[in-house]
Amino acid sequence: MSHILHRSLRHMPPVAVGGEGIYLRDRQGRTCIDAGAGAGVCSLGYGQPDILAAMRRQIDRCAYAHTGFFTSDAAEELAERLVARAPAGIGGVYLVSGGAEAMEAALKLARQYFVEAGELRRSVFIARRQSDHGHTLGALALGGNESRRRPFAALLMDVPRVSPCYEYRGRPADQDTAEYTASLLDELEATILHAGPDHVIAFCAEPVAGIGGGAVPPTPGYFRGVRALCDKYGILFIADEATCGMGRTGTLFALEQDGVAPDLVTLAKGLGAGYAPIGAVLVNGAIVERLRAGSGAFSHGHTCSGHPVAAAAALAVQDVIERDDLLIQVQKRGATLRRMLGDVFGGHEHVGDIRGRGLLMGLELVRNRATRAPFAPELKLHALVRDRALEAGLLVAAAGGTVDGRQGDHVLLAPPFIASAAQLSEIVARLKEAIDAALMEVVKEAQVGCF
Repeated sequence: MSHILHRSLRHMPPVAVGGEGIYLRDRQGRTCIDAGAGAGVCSLGYGQPDILAAMRRQIDRCAYAHTGFFTSDAAEELAERLVARAPAGIGGVYLVSGGAEAMEAALKLARQYFVEAGELRRSVFIARRQSDHGHTLGALALGGNESRRRPFAALLMDVPRVSPCYEYRGRPADQDTAEYTASLLDELEATILHAGPDHVIAFCAEPVAGIGGGAVPPTPGYFRGVRALCDKYGILFIADEATCGMGRTGTLFALEQDGVAPDLVTLAKGLGAGYAPIGAVLVNGAIVERLRAGSGAFSHGHTCSGHPVAAAAALAVQDVIERDDLLIQVQKRGATLRRMLGDVFGGHEHVGDIRGRGLLMGLELVRNRATRAPFAPELKLHALVRDRALEAGLLVAAAGGTVDGRQGDHVLLAPPFIASAAQLSEIVARLKEAIDAALMEVVKEAQVGCF
């Protein structure tokens, strides 16, 4: 009996004992391909020698120093590297230990930015339905996944929400893509006006939706319109790139492909590539300067913020990405993966949509391809796919509630940047096996009246 509160309190998970490249091995000797079990964490695979060496050097030099008293060369170098490659206007970095911590810090930075200017009425954040920004209370309040929010709703701040940019489900048949995009921006503007622009702090969105929506990319011009509205009404734009950033979509920052510069960017997952717990908030220089000229401090802090070993790992991740031209690799392999998924699932009667960017791809599963009707949520098809994939030696991320927080199932693929074309082909083959096996079980359930 384990004393750890595992994800399931009824089942003990396998014990991971080692990994190499895109493969992870458990104590029973089973080897699995990691195609995104951590929703895109292990972007450089397992056992990367240069990252491990960098961590060992930092441990030997200085394993820990509290940021209330010290900084470290690793943290300073990482911040300098990130700012140099960040969207225009970014001038500061706040290091934390993960994505939810990064979102909490971003919320507080955004609020303090207005407090420092005496705009105390600003207290409202606007976000999107079906978003996922983390599981701490502030991040959960911002997130739009109702099934995750429901048990803790009484503890969460109120957040007005707008529709996600989710063309597969959201665009009416009588609208083209440009008209659909315009309607989303009209909705956002109406929400800002209803809340009162002088009460709104920021709008927050994932440039490419992660596990909450299943790799949903924006329509052309959507984020340019978001940026224009934020500028028009003097509110901040927070881009949550915890999943889609750090090269996952083929550019270091996902919003590079949309030609947009946010005011704050949250990073995690691929920042440390699984080698150390680390997240970050990248902050527009104007925000930093207002705090510096005002109170002189950001009123926040964590015990392991700016951890030297985690910073050294993240810095080494950046070195490997640049040295090995892995952003180009992601673009090429992403195109290959999309083609392979289309070849295998393009005509599948229960795959309604194949979407994503780079090596962040999603498949939405449907009961009826023509009507796009989802499977009954009670069937938990996504969980069945995940379990059958594990049995086939494949780790994937899968989630339910894709459509409205209750209905809908999707699978998220986020394989390491180093995956070969042959390995991607194996991922797709094993996923097909897992989906078909899960669907056979669902059909049996349906025959006894489950839906």
